[in-house]
Amino acid sequence: MGRAFEYRKARKLKRWGTMAKTFTKIGKEISIAVKQGGPDPHTNSRLRAAIQNAKSANMPKDNVERAIKKASTKEQKDYKEIVYEGYAPFGIAMIIETATDNPVRTVGNVRYYFSKHGGSLGTTGCVEYMFEHKCNFKVKMKEGIDLEELELEMIDLDVHEVFEDEGHIMIYGEFESFGPIQKYLEDHEFEIDSSGFERIPQETKSLTEEQMVQVDKMLAKFEEDEDVTNVFHNIQ
Repeated sequence: MGRAFEYRKARKLKRWGTMAKTFTKIGKEISIAVKQGGPDPHTNSRLRAAIQNAKSANMPKDNVERAIKKASTKEQKDYKEIVYEGYAPFGIAMIIETATDNPVRTVGNVRYYFSKHGGSLGTTGCVEYMFEHKCNFKVKMKEGIDLEELELEMIDLDVHEVFEDEGHIMIYGEFESFGPIQKYLEDHEFEIDSSGFERIPQETKSLTEEQMVQVDKMLAKFEEDEDVTNVFHNIQ
């Protein structure tokens, strides 16, 4: 098992994601997907993925349907996906992914969280090269599946890692391969529980307990911000 497995294992220990924040995040995913590709999940692969994620998070079906309907009207705000890069204290590289209807508010908050806790907001590209941008799929295990054979079958789709995790199959591939991998899984009748994207650090840095306390305070502020959808860092 490779870096994606270790990275997933570490992130599962974090406290990210109250139910309310998760529903807000998925609602934005649905809105952006509908604005980009229309309200029909059969022809909109990004919307299909958002609906799968909603089911995985136990988001009520009525909430999902309301989000799709609202996104199809003019009353729905337009969300922009903006990525910020910077450094936490002790040289920790961070990437902050946001979905916002007010970029001025969001960048102000992001800059404040960095500066208040001893970090700094950087310029585009300052730390992105330190991370690999991957897509991931969590699918239900099927009887008789050989994971090594599955990985070999999907290698032409730029899948780099396939492993079992708590009764599910985790699949990691290149960011650009999301669509082809999704189609392969659907064509071969795999049940996709959830999918998304992750930025996996190529190298990590270790911190002392005292240093981690300081960085955790910064992470908590990002966690509380409804505009923030994901935070990635290179802490070991």
